[in-house]
Amino acid sequence: MPVQPYLFFDGRCEEAAEFYHRVLDAKVEMMMRFNDCPEPAQPGMVPPGAENKVMHMALQIGDTTVLASDGHCMAKPDFKGFALSLTVADTAEADRRFNALADGGQVQMPLAKTFFSPRFGMVADKFGVSWMVYVAPTA
Repeated sequence: MPVQPYLFFDGRCEEAAEFYHRVLDAKVEMMMRFNDCPEPAQPGMVPPGAENKVMHMALQIGDTTVLASDGHCMAKPDFKGFALSLTVADTAEADRRFNALADGGQVQMPLAKTFFSPRFGMVADKFGVSWMVYVAPTA
């Protein structure tokens, strides 16, 4: 039984997908817009002018599918209480991915050697999604 993260970008989902494609090699596997729905939306579900926003998206990042939406399109995404953990192959990749995620975002813990990893750091990207970048130690 898989558990998948579902992120609500509140109107910036397509921009986020383009960003993650550029910095994490993510691929959009499936995307539906609100105006693709064959049934009329229930009142209050789609704000006026948001018909072309993303209702549902499947974004492949490495071996993981992250689900996403524009949600209520209120331009106030709120990502609290969790982080996505990105395990990379080596310190060079950690540096590259961390710096790319940090562009326009906020470093929460600088990328550095720790007692449990040759490289670990935490960053909130420009959308407010928290990431932990981690290199697994070798035996």
